Amino acid sequence: MKPDDPLLKILACPLDKGPLSLLAPDGVLYNPRLRRRYPILDGIPQLLPSSGEQVTDAEHERLLRRLTNQEPGS
Repeated sequence: MKPDDPLLKILACPLDKGPLSLLAPDGVLYNPRLRRRYPILDGIPQLLPSSGEQVTDAEHERLLRRLTNQEPGS
């Protein structure tokens, strides 16, 4: 999955139904509101609630910095 994939506009977190952010090099979708990340396996987002993983406070801060520094289309 790439940052400009149109699928990203319709994907939503299974828990709060809000948008997800792609962290391309890691192959994960991230919900900063709930501090949960969802894996992308073989190009398929794993969006079952049980597939999500809660991140630590330190990891959340690191991911937010990456999202802020990530440029569209990169």
